[in-house]
Amino acid sequence: MPDVLLTLTARSDGTPPATDLGHLLHKHPDRVQRFEQSTGVLHVLYPQADERTCTVALLLEVDPVALVRGRDGKDTSFTLAQHVNDRPYVASSLLAVAMGRVLRSAMAGRCASRPALVDHVWDLEVRLPAVPATGGSAQVDRLFAPLGWDVTATAPPLDPQVPAWGDAPHVDLVLRGRHRVADALSHLYVLLPALDGAKHYWVGPDEVDKLVRVAGGWLADHPAREEIARRSLAHQRSLAADALARLAEVDETVPVDDLLDEPADGTTPDDPAPAPPLARTRQDAVVAVLREVGARTVVDLGCGEGALVARLLDEGFDRVLGTDVSVRALRAARRRLHLDDLPERVRARVDLVQSSVTYTDARVAGFDAAVLMEVVEHVDPPRLPALARAVLGGAAPATLVLTTPNAEHNVRYPTLAAGTVRHHDHRFEWTRAELAAWAHDVARTYGYDVELRPVGDDDPDVGPPTQMAVFRRTTTDPQEDR
Repeated sequence: MPDVLLTLTARSDGTPPATDLGHLLHKHPDRVQRFEQSTGVLHVLYPQADERTCTVALLLEVDPVALVRGRDGKDTSFTLAQHVNDRPYVASSLLAVAMGRVLRSAMAGRCASRPALVDHVWDLEVRLPAVPATGGSAQVDRLFAPLGWDVTATAPPLDPQVPAWGDAPHVDLVLRGRHRVADALSHLYVLLPALDGAKHYWVGPDEVDKLVRVAGGWLADHPAREEIARRSLAHQRSLAADALARLAEVDETVPVDDLLDEPADGTTPDDPAPAPPLARTRQDAVVAVLREVGARTVVDLGCGEGALVARLLDEGFDRVLGTDVSVRALRAARRRLHLDDLPERVRARVDLVQSSVTYTDARVAGFDAAVLMEVVEHVDPPRLPALARAVLGGAAPATLVLTTPNAEHNVRYPTLAAGTVRHHDHRFEWTRAELAAWAHDVARTYGYDVELRPVGDDDPDVGPPTQMAVFRRTTTDPQEDR
């Protein structure tokens, strides 16, 4: 039976022991486990497991006949290519699907037995002896290197006996880097099918949801994000465009270039410039308000991976503080800002701290302005009074700038099912009327005036994609109205 192989090796100095990889994967190093798949059988085993080095191997035995049979067991294809191909031998969407089913909890970053392990950064090595790569080693490097992997991709000759035939359309791939296990698995889960470019199952709108859910933390920041989206979604341009637009909602770190509407043969000098991406438009709107009110010191509440903090630093604000409840996000922000390498005069202007927007924190008080950019929708509705109390009552900035999705605009996302939100972590999404009602209520309670503004193209029927509320304090003493 043909075999597809992947090995993942974790190395450690002993703290934690490398064998804790088994806890993260929910697969015990002392057992060989077998999982039936629709196209074959996946075996999970550990060739090596000690405190310093632990290697897990995924061996997928592919049934070539099962690949060309429908669910009723009847052969639905008569072309020779369906029977004679490389699918049973290479790491492709077949392996990615098997990983998603068997390593689901690990990929989601869940580990009940050792919760602290989820955020541990390991020295990892991934080996895939046969990966489809029609673009050769350069294509593999283009996809994996920006994620922090040291890539070694070797293309063997198509036939050693006939050098003139050139290299095979596959590479022997080795990846080395320091990553969380969940991140490494998500990279493989998304990029293997992207390299494959020929998923073995139907690609529909639900694949957009899956891509945003799995890769939302890193794909929007990837320089090859358009290529990855297109290839992951079977070159369906409408799906890829929607995925990139929704990723821009999830990840505020990088504007998503609106390139998917350009003609297949490229643009000409006479083509109109593409509309600015929403993430950039949102940042521009926030900065414009901060300039308008004359703010010099700003706290970015729920700063995520630090995109707005970096922008504010570049814009020359005197003092910028970024806060987030997620330690992982703050680590990413620290890397983005190169915080440890900044000149002292710049470093003195910026800081990052862990804090929750629903708890009063003296460290976030005393700023000219506070920003809640795409944060409020991640808070459970019963906690919204606590957020208002902590931000408008406790921190009491002279100005608060809040942005949030406009739920009415969701109908303009073609793959977003009716009644659903743009991202799985959104606890709700307000209509324009709902934001107005909440904003005016909390403004009255805490001594503020509030102005509502559109962000992005203001659709005459459903409004803008993002809505903004600008709160200005009207009381001298933040406590006098309470």
